Amino acid sequence: MTKISFYGVKQWEREYLQEKVAQVAGDAEILFSEEILDKSHVPTDTSADIVSVFVDSTLDNEVLSKFPNLKFIATRSTGYDHVDLATCKERGIVVSSVPSYGENTVAEFAFALILSLSRKIFEGYDRIKEKGSFSFDGLQGFDLMGKTIGVVGAGHIGQFSIKIAKGFGMKVVAYDPYPNENLAKELGFEYKDFDELLKESDVITIHVPYLKTTHHLFSEEKFSLMKKTAILVNTSRGPIIDTQALVSALKDGKIAGAGLDVLEEESVIKDEMEFLKKGNGEGHDLKTIIANHVLVDLPNVVMTPHNAFNTGEALRRILDTTIENIKGYLAGTPINLVK
Repeated sequence: MTKISFYGVKQWEREYLQEKVAQVAGDAEILFSEEILDKSHVPTDTSADIVSVFVDSTLDNEVLSKFPNLKFIATRSTGYDHVDLATCKERGIVVSSVPSYGENTVAEFAFALILSLSRKIFEGYDRIKEKGSFSFDGLQGFDLMGKTIGVVGAGHIGQFSIKIAKGFGMKVVAYDPYPNENLAKELGFEYKDFDELLKESDVITIHVPYLKTTHHLFSEEKFSLMKKTAILVNTSRGPIIDTQALVSALKDGKIAGAGLDVLEEESVIKDEMEFLKKGNGEGHDLKTIIANHVLVDLPNVVMTPHNAFNTGEALRRILDTTIENIKGYLAGTPINLVK
């Protein structure tokens, strides 16, 4: 009998998945856990043939070695940097992802961060909440209309961001390693090389996946090219930005602000007590962890807890695609494969 284990599942997700997975999986045994799956959270029963996780789990070689029967991983996410693909390939484990679930969802959130920074919304809110003051001294912002936005990555989410930006009356430039001039003409934007985009943009929003080639794409060198008045928004993956370089750029006035829904070492920030119990920083960059704490306290930073995906509509699309991925694998025709 096939055994399917879901990890990091909330009660409503379990209720949503239970019947629908049973319909596509026949007599398979289906297990659910609210716990994530990583080396600190390995279950007693590791006999699953199929595992489904979210991005807060970490399926590295150590964790995968605990699952001798594992044949298929259905990650409930677009990104898959939390899965050790090299080990999966070596063991013949098939991996599927959710290639598109919330291009509008994430793009809308990116603009929530942009507006929070451009209009100093959280500073105003904190002033009223903490001090009871309705003074608007120091809260002058800037219009988006007429400004240049640089969209780094013109895939599904990037394209929706471009559409929103056009609605604000912004000039749009984009960087993408695979430019599509027909798309640029259709949506009304211009491709630039990365350095040109950095120099020209008043607002920069990141929508590239995390790969070896995008690790620390935003470095000390790149921050030096940006306008001192520019704001940077990241709803993609934390390690695309060199955190220590970002802290320096913000403190030294090289850029004006940052809106961050993702961080390097964000798993440590989310579960810091567990990290401290281990008593060592093995496998983690302690300087980056400290830099994250500095970012939290900077007045020109708006930070959210990797929440850009989190709408009811998007989550249901994620679950529906995950069910289809499992159905495809069981039928011998896997879809949405990660290679």
